[in-house]
Amino acid sequence: MDNDSVTGALPPGEYRVLRARTVRAVLASAAVVAAIALAGCNADMVPNGRAQAPLSEKMLSEITAKNMDKESPILVRIFKEESELEVWKQTRDGEYALLKSYPVCRWSGDLGPKKKEGDRQAPEGFYTITPGQMNPNSSYYLAFNTGFPNAYDRSHGYTGSELMVHGDCSSRGCYAMTDEQIQEIYALARESFFGGQKAFQLQAFPFRMTALNMAKHRNSPHFAFWKMLKEGYDNFEASKQEPKVAVCEKKYVFDPAATDDKPLKFNAAGKCPVYQLDQNIADAVLDHRRKEQVQMAQYIAQGVATATPRHGIDGGMNPVFAEKLGAQDGYDSKGRPIQVAAAPGSLPRGDDKPAPATIVSVPRAPQTQPEPAQVQLASVPVPQPAPLPKAGEAPVQSASIGGLIGNLFGNSGTADTSAQVQVPPPAPSNAAPAARTTARPLTRTANVAPVSPPAKPKAVAAAPAAASPRVAQAEPSAAAAEPAPQLRTAFSAQPANSGGVLTGAQPVMPVGSFDQRWSGGVR
Repeated sequence: MDNDSVTGALPPGEYRVLRARTVRAVLASAAVVAAIALAGCNADMVPNGRAQAPLSEKMLSEITAKNMDKESPILVRIFKEESELEVWKQTRDGEYALLKSYPVCRWSGDLGPKKKEGDRQAPEGFYTITPGQMNPNSSYYLAFNTGFPNAYDRSHGYTGSELMVHGDCSSRGCYAMTDEQIQEIYALARESFFGGQKAFQLQAFPFRMTALNMAKHRNSPHFAFWKMLKEGYDNFEASKQEPKVAVCEKKYVFDPAATDDKPLKFNAAGKCPVYQLDQNIADAVLDHRRKEQVQMAQYIAQGVATATPRHGIDGGMNPVFAEKLGAQDGYDSKGRPIQVAAAPGSLPRGDDKPAPATIVSVPRAPQTQPEPAQVQLASVPVPQPAPLPKAGEAPVQSASIGGLIGNLFGNSGTADTSAQVQVPPPAPSNAAPAARTTARPLTRTANVAPVSPPAKPKAVAAAPAAASPRVAQAEPSAAAAEPAPQLRTAFSAQPANSGGVLTGAQPVMPVGSFDQRWSGGVR
């Protein structure tokens, strides 16, 4: 046995091979750790199909049409009051352009920064999102952590954790999207990481920080904080470049540049170093800020109305969802009260996550008047007409169908007395009352009137023919062969020849697709 075997020493060539193998093993381990971090720092979980879903062909077409690459960097902006989320993407020219706006399904709290755990506030400010903050196994479909509290929040002693942008359209301090939306946003972030972007910026604002909106909110206790955020907002609006963000003296600093060759060092609670605005964007930014300040001063001088206070209002929802759904009180898996809205068209969940209940209202079918000739009212015995009046007596007045039916059903007595329609003579007569004849059952339909007398005296022969309704008499043999028609209502059984459809009934609407589920009323 040689000395190398005893001491464990290796020849130089073998040592180089072993070191190369060790380096590869370390890199492989780092890749595994990165995959675990991307899975949400959960070693027993791996990314699922939701997180790996590709971008749609429509989204890829939009990216190409706007002179962007699929893996180019992104930037996200959120506006509370408007309930909108924007994804910006870097073009091949190096500037950022708006790729797509998404309606926010739900956010909680009020306008203003988040300050303490449990206040239900969604954060406002500038945050950095790394691959380790992406959560493919979120209980809310997919999610990424906002990174609250950042350096600014910590310098003010603000507390809070697990504040996300996620799906499922329910929020208690987060920005909630629908499942379809968060899947697409997640995929856009994933592709930008694959393209080499180490982190993307999330800008969360109370509203679009225009001069008009700033003037409307000038009386808010958060106005000084919002003026600081507006500097970063204006830098991006003017330059279309991601603003560089630092914190010193407990305030945000945007696009700082050193005045000499020494690198800048920032302490969130310490004194700010000497710096200047980045000269590459200074001209455009300063000109934009100046215009915004002048315009805001003009709005205030004109007395523009201030925004209505939101006291007692918890969060908000984009009108796209508010018109269809409306928020409702609910509880999360731990029994804590939250605001819940059923997201339209949400993607399928697992068996342990049933979809929220949905109320579907089907519009009523228009009520149409039935054709009189097709509807049978009833089978009633109709008496034969009374004998003709004698000479010197007043003629019998002809009765209408409505009056006859009213007499038939207005009295619970015998059919012959209720059906008797005869006007008594004006003067008493000693003549014996006319003998009544036994009525033969006839069938009356909605468009058929009583029969006229077979013969009339000369005194009434000039009466118009239209005033003498007729009654269609059924043949005795046919009446015996066929059953008598029955009086039907909306709750009766279907007739044999109706084709299985009840007259006036509502159509049955399937509720499988998005359009069919939400084509009715709102709740």
